[in-house]
Amino acid sequence: MNKARMIAVAAVVASAAAAMGAAHADELLVGVEIPLTGPLARVGMGTQEGIRVAAEVFNKTNGKHTIKLVTVDDESAPAKAVAAVEKLASQNVVAITGGYGSNNIAPAADAAGKLNLVYVSSGGVDDSLVNGGRKNFFRINNTAGYQKALVGLLGDLNVKSVSIIHSTKEATQGLATAVQKTLGGKGVKVEMHAFDPAITDFKPIINKVKLRDRSEFIVMVGYENDYVGILRAARVLKPSVKGIAGVWSLATPKMAADFPDLMPNVYGTAVLPYPVAFSTPDGKAFADGYRKLYNKEPDYLGQFGYVQSMLLFEAIARAADKGTLKKGGVAEEMRKTDRQTLIGRVQFNANGDNPNFTQRMGQHQGKGVALVWPKEAATAKPAYPGVPW
Repeated sequence: MNKARMIAVAAVVASAAAAMGAAHADELLVGVEIPLTGPLARVGMGTQEGIRVAAEVFNKTNGKHTIKLVTVDDESAPAKAVAAVEKLASQNVVAITGGYGSNNIAPAADAAGKLNLVYVSSGGVDDSLVNGGRKNFFRINNTAGYQKALVGLLGDLNVKSVSIIHSTKEATQGLATAVQKTLGGKGVKVEMHAFDPAITDFKPIINKVKLRDRSEFIVMVGYENDYVGILRAARVLKPSVKGIAGVWSLATPKMAADFPDLMPNVYGTAVLPYPVAFSTPDGKAFADGYRKLYNKEPDYLGQFGYVQSMLLFEAIARAADKGTLKKGGVAEEMRKTDRQTLIGRVQFNANGDNPNFTQRMGQHQGKGVALVWPKEAATAKPAYPGVPW
């Protein structure tokens, strides 16, 4: 009896150990390289919120695999982004999501590629990211989608002259130049004002817009800190413009809450209005998860972080099921992606770009963000002319 009991106990222990091993094998480590400090901290934290929600939703719905996030702050600096990727690789992550700013993403994606890790982002729109031969890099948005939205809004408003104030970083320089070329081809007068990313006083540029350009409209192509500086200078000098628009990281509820005096009537790219009601199961799962984790309404940064990460998690799970995680399976499964998401249909071409991406334009109206372009997606008419002062 004692011998039989010992055998039975050994069997139970062995079974438990096997179960624990299986459970451990099913926990898939995913790296998050993201700016949580430095000038891009606000957009990094917004994107990270969506990434975390994606992990929560995936873990509740997959039924077989679980995702564990390992996060490293890249401090908004290219060298720190590379170090973050290398640190994540040393912790045996199977892929990386995150990144913000094309100048940070490019070296980070290169480092990930050398380590055979897939890197997915929504924070870099410079076309060199997808034209540089990176085999493991994927993004869900691009310059073309933002350009179309900005040009489309200005066309609908019948704007005849524009001053474009843009950062000299690669992504912002590229988008500003593309918008300038397209508007010029439509007969719009365009004046360009480039600024160094380290600038803090925008009054000299705004003074040129006011006294020399005399444009109808200001377009800002930069990041959050840039928008705040430009808008503060404009509130002081009050150029005779009819409207002001920017691109990413602008038409968000957080910007409205943090800078209520600067945002009224300002336009920015937006996937959905705020507050928003989701109708699809995926959208409801995202919104419910977001509210539960953060006790607030989601914005587009969270939506982007959620979409890029959910697509990655699904690809990882498929590769794990096929036993190809360490054989390039994640990249292979990412290239097979083709499904509707919160930002529309997402596919990845041979360069890792999403050819279906098209942005929309929102406008800060009252305490919310209304979609005002394109007309078929609009939830309100543009308040035009309209500026924050």
